[in-house]
Amino acid sequence: MTGFGKGEAVFRNKKITVEIRSLNAKQLDLALRLPSAYRQSEYEIRNLVSKALQRGKVDIFVSVESQAVETSAHINREAFEAYYRQIADLCAANPALAGAEAQAQIVQSILRLPDVVTTETEAISDEEHAALLAAVESAAAHLDAFREQEGATLIADLLRRVDLIEQYKAQVEPYEKARTETIRARILENLSKLPVEVDRNRLEQEMIFYLEKLDITEEKVRLTNHCRYFREVAASEEGVGRKLGFIAQEMGREINTLGSKANESNMQILVVKMKDELEKIKEQVLNIL
Repeated sequence: MTGFGKGEAVFRNKKITVEIRSLNAKQLDLALRLPSAYRQSEYEIRNLVSKALQRGKVDIFVSVESQAVETSAHINREAFEAYYRQIADLCAANPALAGAEAQAQIVQSILRLPDVVTTETEAISDEEHAALLAAVESAAAHLDAFREQEGATLIADLLRRVDLIEQYKAQVEPYEKARTETIRARILENLSKLPVEVDRNRLEQEMIFYLEKLDITEEKVRLTNHCRYFREVAASEEGVGRKLGFIAQEMGREINTLGSKANESNMQILVVKMKDELEKIKEQVLNIL
C-alpha cells in the first residue's frame, strides 16, 4: 500500500530527519539510505520499520543537519610536509615552478595525494542513537496513519462495488423468468418444423431437464453469500487483503457460471457489468494489507 511518513528529532545542534515512502508489493522490500555515521544503527532501523510495515516496497531516507560548522576531515600534517619537501626539492631545480601560482597548484595537488586528508567516522552517542530511532518511529507512525486512511477509502470503494454487483444480480431476475418461456417457445417452434411425430410426455420431461440445467438459483444464492461474507471480513478483521482476494475469486466463479448459463442477451450484459466491477475489486484488493 502506498504511503509517506516523515519524522524529525533534535539532538543538541543536530536536526535528524527521516522520510519513509512505500509502494504496493507482495513482500517487504526495504531500501535504506543514511549518513555513514549512522551505519551502526542500520539493523535497528530496519527492525523498527519491518515491525511497523508488513509489506511493500519501502524506501527510507535519513538526513542530518548541523547548525554548527563541523567536519570529520583532517589534514595529516606529517604526510603533507613529507610530500611538500620532496616536491620542493624537485622544484628547486626548475625556476618556473617558483611562482605563487605554481605554489598554489602544488598545494592543491598535495591535498589530493593519499593519506594527506583523512576522514574519521566517530561513533554516535547513546542519546543521539535514541533520537535517531525516535525519528524513525515517528516517520513509521505517520506512514501507518496515512496507509490506514487510504485503506479506509479503499474499503469503502470495494463495498460500493460489491453493492453494484448485487444490484446487477437483482436485475437478472426479470430476464430469467422471461428467458424460460422464450427458450420453451423456441424449442417448440423448431420441433414443429421437423416432419416427425413428437411424444409430448417425453418432450415435457426433456424440456424440464434442459431448463433445470440452465437454472441459476444456486449461483445467485452463493454469490449473495460471498458478497455478505466479503462485507463481514472487510468490517471486522485486520490484515484482510489476502482473504478478500480469495472471496473475490469465489465471486468470480459464480459470475462466470451465471454467464455460461445465461443464454439471453440482456442477462449477458449484466454479467459483463458484474465482471467489470469484480476486476476492479481484484485490482484494489492488492493494495490492502
